[in-house]
Amino acid sequence: MTPAIDLLKKAKAEHHVHSYQHDPKAPSYGLEAAEKLGLEPARVFKTLLAATEKGELLVAVVPVAGSLDLKALALAAGAKKAEMADPQVAQRATGYLVGGISPLGQKKRLRTFIDESARRHPTIHVSAGRRGLEVELAAETLARHTQGVFAAIGRE
Repeated sequence: MTPAIDLLKKAKAEHHVHSYQHDPKAPSYGLEAAEKLGLEPARVFKTLLAATEKGELLVAVVPVAGSLDLKALALAAGAKKAEMADPQVAQRATGYLVGGISPLGQKKRLRTFIDESARRHPTIHVSAGRRGLEVELAAETLARHTQGVFAAIGRE
């Protein structure tokens, strides 16, 4: 299993793991997950890492059907600006490979921001820490186990 799943099991948090055959040629890992699992894209969330002007890494969890609003993320984090983190830096900080970065069970505890649209769904899907592996859980469960904050950080 992955650190994300181990964390949820240890905490006895309600969750369901879903797997699918990942296609390395898929242009979007998140949209691939939605399609292969037969889910509406608004319920599948991608995990992105951004860096503030001071170099702090932030985790942003937004719907795969949209994009991350970096200005809104910076505002939510109390920073002047944010930009996408270098993929190598993201992988080192989280312990996960790009395309399989989970907001759960990361090597370093990073401040996490979850798009408020997650609260509109009984459950959402996020990466379970490996390409082709998703975990379904309530948005509040995700927030509790990441110490995440809900904010309007996604753009459609």
